[in-house]
Amino acid sequence: MTTETTAEIIPLWTLSTAEVHTPVKLDEAMTPARLSELRSVLAVMAESPVATLEVRPKPESLDTSGGMSFSSLSPLAQQLSTLTATTSKVLPSAAGSGETLYRMTVPAKVAAQVSGNVLRSMPSKAAAGGVHSALLGSKGIAAQATYVPVTAGAATAGLATVAAPLIMFSIAAGASVYAEQQRRAAIEKITVLLEKLHQDRLDDERNSLDGCRNAIDKATAILLDKGKISSSLGLGSAVHAIDTAIAAAERRAKGWKKALKKLRGDKVELPALVGAINGIDDEDGEFYAHLELADLAIALKRRVLVLQAVEHAQQDEGNEFENFSAALKLDAQNLEKLTDDLDDVRLRLSTLQLDRSHGIRDFTFSSASVDKLLHTTQRLRALGDQVSSSLGQADVAIDMVKQADGSVIVLPPSAATA
Repeated sequence: MTTETTAEIIPLWTLSTAEVHTPVKLDEAMTPARLSELRSVLAVMAESPVATLEVRPKPESLDTSGGMSFSSLSPLAQQLSTLTATTSKVLPSAAGSGETLYRMTVPAKVAAQVSGNVLRSMPSKAAAGGVHSALLGSKGIAAQATYVPVTAGAATAGLATVAAPLIMFSIAAGASVYAEQQRRAAIEKITVLLEKLHQDRLDDERNSLDGCRNAIDKATAILLDKGKISSSLGLGSAVHAIDTAIAAAERRAKGWKKALKKLRGDKVELPALVGAINGIDDEDGEFYAHLELADLAIALKRRVLVLQAVEHAQQDEGNEFENFSAALKLDAQNLEKLTDDLDDVRLRLSTLQLDRSHGIRDFTFSSASVDKLLHTTQRLRALGDQVSSSLGQADVAIDMVKQADGSVIVLPPSAATA
């Protein structure tokens, strides 16, 4: 293993949605640890949310296959180009590499306000409590990195660059990419379950939800290119299908929570649990299919919320961030309630201690019954690993790759690290 001896110089912008003087002066050269400290100070003391934007050459190992593409003429690509064109301190190696990686970081304290809790970390199966990161395995951005603050346009020392449209489009794109990542994961699980269940009713629910994707994809592309949504896209019928699925998920979640409340203590006999939630002892049962259908509906609803918020914000271009935040917060409350209810169900089930039946006639316990008890216990434990954790506990990083032709690929958001 070799150690890189040449420090990587990374230009850094401080961005805000309105004119605001930063209460602290950024150093001429900063380490990752120093930058992390300053982000925390800015989050607490700045009058308006201050994000940071870094630029570096795209790591060769970075996988962009899960991202969302935007043309060179899109507002997002043009905003990035405008920002970098107004400063003379752009990193030469980044500017000349043909492909550049931009990372926008939103402080933890304002992450929930900015995203309306639409951005949530995706749990990683590789490690307990872990989350996916878009830059895992990339090189040259660790301890040797040095961050150099730059200014843009008329910005002066201590004044954050006003870039409300760039912040809004970045967050909207990142939220859409994350929600699409959730949809893909949910649909894969549902497909496997329904192939074994052979129930037409559940197939219809799955097909109705997945059929909404094309309309949402088109509406996302149009809105983020500052176009207007027309009825020909079919978004209205898609929203109706999603809202219907959300209502079904809310009803099921309420029923599961009510049934679990009737169970006394954490030690429960398997027949009693099956009586409370039918099919929970069957890995291909309807309960697990309903759980995945709820996750799919939530993922699609998150994408719709972002679309509605962006459309609302673009109606008043002089007030993007305030409208964007308000629209997300208002519409996301009910969705967060459903997400929390499903998380409660998963956590409650994952902590149960299953026991065999101790009825009067239960003199023997067959090997098949033992296997069912063990397998059900393992599945319930696994439910706890699926509980989503809010990115509000950590800085939110949105990575964007600007390609040689000027187009931009936005990657799924991750929990930022220094």
